[in-house]
Amino acid sequence: MRFRLTGFAIVCLLTISAFARPPRRYVAVTVDDLPISSALDDIGIRREITKNLLAKIKEFSVPAIGFVNETQLYDHNVRDEQEVDLLREWLNAGLDLGNHTFSHKSINDGFDAYEADIVKGELITKELVAKYDRDSQYFRHPYLDAGLTLKIKADLNIFLKVHGYTIAPVTMDTSDWMFSDAYEKALASGDEKLAKRIAAAYLPFVLIKVKYWERQSVRLFGREIPQIALFHATRINSLYFGDIFRMLKRRGYRFISLKDALKDKAYRLPDKYTQPGGISWLHRWAFAKGKRYMTPDEPVTPAFVAKAA
Repeated sequence: MRFRLTGFAIVCLLTISAFARPPRRYVAVTVDDLPISSALDDIGIRREITKNLLAKIKEFSVPAIGFVNETQLYDHNVRDEQEVDLLREWLNAGLDLGNHTFSHKSINDGFDAYEADIVKGELITKELVAKYDRDSQYFRHPYLDAGLTLKIKADLNIFLKVHGYTIAPVTMDTSDWMFSDAYEKALASGDEKLAKRIAAAYLPFVLIKVKYWERQSVRLFGREIPQIALFHATRINSLYFGDIFRMLKRRGYRFISLKDALKDKAYRLPDKYTQPGGISWLHRWAFAKGKRYMTPDEPVTPAFVAKAA
């Protein structure tokens, strides 16, 4: 027996199919504190973390950018080529590098010292990217601290422009650094049970944070802008980047470069936030628009993770 679909039935099926597909979304993946965001001194472990991070980035064709703290590239003030080689691995993978200051200094601790830390933090990175015929044009504020007065922010913008940098904002912050700190401390103390519990909570938390930033974008702009996600070069991300990227793809995300994300007109809005503590640019823009910057449904890092960190 054959059945013939009516025009109405076809329309219904197409409508259902459309609703079943996730919306098209865009995200730029940025990774802070290169080469490795932890106090792990074992170069073998640091190589393994780098290898795993880059393998997942390559597997999912993510045009990520890594932000470097060059203090890690020295051993007692002597250039450490083993650490520099970790940055070469990022460049060999076709990825870009940016400036995250030399020593991860906060601008809130003094403007002149901060400027000097930016200049000191570009020496090796610019040498490397030049050899790979690329540019190091993006700057990421440590702690996302961007200045406690509008004058400081304006002066920094002028300084960065003179030195050829564009600020790399963050809209999608997942608090991954807290999970990393907790995870590493649990491993260091030999508490494998706690380490497993922290790891098991990580991906579900990233998902609820992603959903939150999607809602924040719609609240502020009436649409989902291309997000700029902040992660760190950590062991826990070297284990879970594949799961995170897979989850983002299931939600309809396409991975784009930081350069392409910044083309969206949302990123031309001013950052007028002058309070201590780094926050997402979605919250900063809410301040600029005179809207409530913290919303009641923002997810909070699980208490046991915060305690372990």
